[in-house]
Amino acid sequence: MAEVKVPELAESITEGTIASWLKQKGDQVEKGENILELETDKVNVEVISEEAGVITEIKAEEGDTVEVGQVIAIVEENGEADSSSESSEESSKAEKAEPLEDDSRKELEDAGSKEQQEGQAQEEGQASDSRIVATPSARRMAREKGIDISDINASDPRGLVRSQDVENHGSQPKESEQPKKQEQNQKQDSGKPDKPVIREKMSRRRQTIAKRLLEVSQNTAMLTTFNEVDMTNLMELRKRKKDQFQERHDGTRLGFMSFFTKASVAALRKYPAVNAEIDGEDLVLKQFYDIGVAVSTDEGLVVPVVRDCDRKTFADIENDIVDMAKKAQNKKLGLDDMTGGSFTITNGGVFGSLMSTPIINGTQAAILGMHTIQKRPVAVDDETMEIRPMMYIALSYDHRVIDGKEAVGFLKTIKDLVENPEDLLLEG
Repeated sequence: MAEVKVPELAESITEGTIASWLKQKGDQVEKGENILELETDKVNVEVISEEAGVITEIKAEEGDTVEVGQVIAIVEENGEADSSSESSEESSKAEKAEPLEDDSRKELEDAGSKEQQEGQAQEEGQASDSRIVATPSARRMAREKGIDISDINASDPRGLVRSQDVENHGSQPKESEQPKKQEQNQKQDSGKPDKPVIREKMSRRRQTIAKRLLEVSQNTAMLTTFNEVDMTNLMELRKRKKDQFQERHDGTRLGFMSFFTKASVAALRKYPAVNAEIDGEDLVLKQFYDIGVAVSTDEGLVVPVVRDCDRKTFADIENDIVDMAKKAQNKKLGLDDMTGGSFTITNGGVFGSLMSTPIINGTQAAILGMHTIQKRPVAVDDETMEIRPMMYIALSYDHRVIDGKEAVGFLKTIKDLVENPEDLLLEG
């Protein structure tokens, strides 16, 4: 017998939620085969079986919260599939082997006929039940309580019936009582009908995002300062060099993110407090430049980290950002991909955002917000106005760590480097 336990995830992660079972009770599994998907605060992790065999027991359902080290399934190494049909055949053979009296045979035939009719009715009910999507534990509980699975209202928006739905079924009002209760509710609502709503449970990741953002807003003295960047020179440089860059670097496209990442590294070197964090009563000044790049996914915002940006080329950074974005969309990000960042860049401009106040990521001291490029009239000198591609940039920072002078200076450095991209290339 082998126990399937929740594996060690990361130092800061002690529990997760079972997103889905890939195998069910009675299924054959191979050593190293994925048997369930576990949703953690940051990424989804697939849990494997350490031994080959048959799953004989599942100790936690989809949606349950489980802790690291908790036993969630049992795999019998020498187990066999469900043998209920074999045992029934053996018992029927044993019955045929024994001689029966006429009266006993008649009673058994009558009973057999009755059982056959009940079996047919049960099979029809099972065929109907098979069309209902339900967890194995919910079906078992429904059978034990004598409840038709099709009569149970699923709380899951996908229609999946869980064990808690079966437990709550008995507390639901009977059909004869429902009209009275509805009338009472209508009277209480002064005759106004209920408005339609959809209620669904927040995913574990969404709950974590909400919790972390609230903690940051409550536990930091967060301010935001703004500036605007004239993107003319950078866009012209990119236009001139993008084909040559793509040929030289095996199809890698030259984007804006690598320029802003390199500009951030240069500004962090100039203003080290922006690359710091508070640890108790200590101020930790980081001597590395691991830049988190916010990526939007269907399940929420994730921030994979591009390591050692001070030592990477523009092509290296562009490749890393593309790889991380693909992994995020395909749910392949690992915990190592999302931990240890020292500074974060978020680009709301890809969604058309003109201006925003980004929230600091975790224990970091600041975050840079990029926005959409919009053509606006700009005073070039005292007498000339031109239409220029302009971008608002924002720096949200923890005022406990960073003074206003440093924050403004940091953002001004970003502006100067992006507006003069040749200087940025000299920065490395």
